[in-house]
Amino acid sequence: MSRRVRSIDVYIATIPRDTPYLGSLRPGEEVNPQGYFVRLGNRTVYASVDRTVIVRVMTDDGVEGWGETYGLAAPRATTEIIKDLLAHFVIGRDPLDAPAIHDDLYDLMRVRGYTGGFYLDALAAIDIALWDAAGKSLNVPIAKLVGAGQRRAKIPAYVSGLPKPTLSERAEFAAEWQANGFSAFKFASPVADDGVAAEIAALRKALGSSARIACDMHWNQTADEAIALIREMEPHGLWFAEAPVRTEDISGLARVANMVSTPIAVGEEWRTVYDAVLRIERQACAIVQPEMGHTGITEFMRIGQYAQAHHLKLMPHATIGLGIFLAASLQASSALGPVAMHEYQHSIFEPNRRYLVGDMDCREGEYTVPTGAGLGVEPSEEARRLFEAA
Repeated sequence: MSRRVRSIDVYIATIPRDTPYLGSLRPGEEVNPQGYFVRLGNRTVYASVDRTVIVRVMTDDGVEGWGETYGLAAPRATTEIIKDLLAHFVIGRDPLDAPAIHDDLYDLMRVRGYTGGFYLDALAAIDIALWDAAGKSLNVPIAKLVGAGQRRAKIPAYVSGLPKPTLSERAEFAAEWQANGFSAFKFASPVADDGVAAEIAALRKALGSSARIACDMHWNQTADEAIALIREMEPHGLWFAEAPVRTEDISGLARVANMVSTPIAVGEEWRTVYDAVLRIERQACAIVQPEMGHTGITEFMRIGQYAQAHHLKLMPHATIGLGIFLAASLQASSALGPVAMHEYQHSIFEPNRRYLVGDMDCREGEYTVPTGAGLGVEPSEEARRLFEAA
């Protein structure tokens, strides 16, 4: 039977949150009528809910492939790109040709802003759905289709984010996760209200000398500012510093990497391997953090393989959404050699796990890679009731 793509459907799913991402609102932070607020610590917009864009690919022989990308801000910008433009160039194609389809879609918008943003997020969602359909068509996990075979069934995880209002509560919260078997942690500088040095000092005291503690600096410093802050944290055993300067400041990033002893981690905002080349050829990072919701599986693998060829560590960024692109990230990560750890966004994964069917899990310091065909997960019936046709 034919396995060519018959249709592509696009949905927006909104999931309420009790506490905004990264924790309670700080003084001066206020949710506007559209449901957005700006974190003053990094001047970045966030949504007061979890919101994600879901893509469903259906093939002629009845296979259903699922994809996902970011929908936190202006989700209809992404869904319109898929509906009005990309979907019509995918219908009739074979999902097993996912990398070729990716490149064809990438080429459609040359010199028209094709290198990032909503366009490549839309492409990422389609790419994941095609890989899912391909795996299901062959009845194998995606990890068996990418790279040189599946290398691991478990992936070490680090706890990301400590969304409590005070420093003492954040330290206590981290200690609770440590008691549950986690030994690595990352805090966010925009909500380190007493400063990053005080934050890591308190965490070190609570967690002991063996715990690994990193800081996500959220692209919010000049190179000189980042160097000074990292040096303040280094006496407390800083594991890595993430996103120390604005993403467009590649020379500044290289300067930071060469002026501190702490490994520098970047890559969450990258869409393609070309973003990786620009930084890696400058020796501007030691840890690469691809985000599946931005890259899709095709570019995620290309970034991972490029990083491996340059002897760099991979610590993929976790995902904010239903969990479909987290499953994709785990599938791809399990087929890449240099993956040292994977981020664990517990404040999203745990409350939203009911929206997926499958054996994906994160306990006692490690992820379980889903074992079913394709992604190894499916939206639950409860999740499908959240879907709003875009």
